[in-house]
Amino acid sequence: MRVRFVGSGDAFGSGGRFQTCVSVTSGERALLVDCGATSLTALKSQAVDPQSVDAVVISHLHGDHFGGLPFLVLDGQFSRRTKPLHVFGPAGTGERLTQAMEALFPGSSRVTRRFEVEVRELPADGSPSDFHGLTIRAWQVVHECGAPPLAVRVEDEESAFAYSGDTEWTPALAEAARGASLFAVESYTYDRPIRSHLDYRTLRAHLDELRADRIVLTHMSPSMLARLADTDLPAAYDGMTVEL
Repeated sequence: MRVRFVGSGDAFGSGGRFQTCVSVTSGERALLVDCGATSLTALKSQAVDPQSVDAVVISHLHGDHFGGLPFLVLDGQFSRRTKPLHVFGPAGTGERLTQAMEALFPGSSRVTRRFEVEVRELPADGSPSDFHGLTIRAWQVVHECGAPPLAVRVEDEESAFAYSGDTEWTPALAEAARGASLFAVESYTYDRPIRSHLDYRTLRAHLDELRADRIVLTHMSPSMLARLADTDLPAAYDGMTVEL
């Protein structure tokens, strides 16, 4: 499994980073974990072909995590994509995607395409969903976004990549991280608690509960980026690639 942080930033482009978008490839299978509004630009700037993406796994329905889906769909349409695009996300993902497409490009959700966009809702209790031999799991976390927010995990025969999504500390993170080859976890601030988000000091206090082989920080605000020298965990950056 190869994990590439196409976008490692927060909603506001802090540090000049693209919004959350993580490419996960295993054999011939290619997924994105989250697809923030800047993701199509990020993919093309890093020579990752959007048409190679088989599926997108969405952690929650905020624009910096799913707002790139309308652009990905339209790019597929105008690039004459034919293979299906599978979208996995929390309850309400299909409806919210239709709303977003209509808000950004009126009529775009109703046109006839050469490819199918199939939306599947993920159970939020860790139950497995299969995608061509990959296993996708999700756990509900704590983040106000109008739909159940999720920590998500993608597993192949040998490795597992897990991602916290945006959340306060919750024991669900320990469930998502357990046994993962790599766990990418939000560290929005260094030591200032913010509702619905995780700060580094709180994360560090629970580090023993996160039984993953490797942990990397992501989704960082300017104040957190300014304190990276004070951490003992590595931080993701746009283009960072990890072989699992």
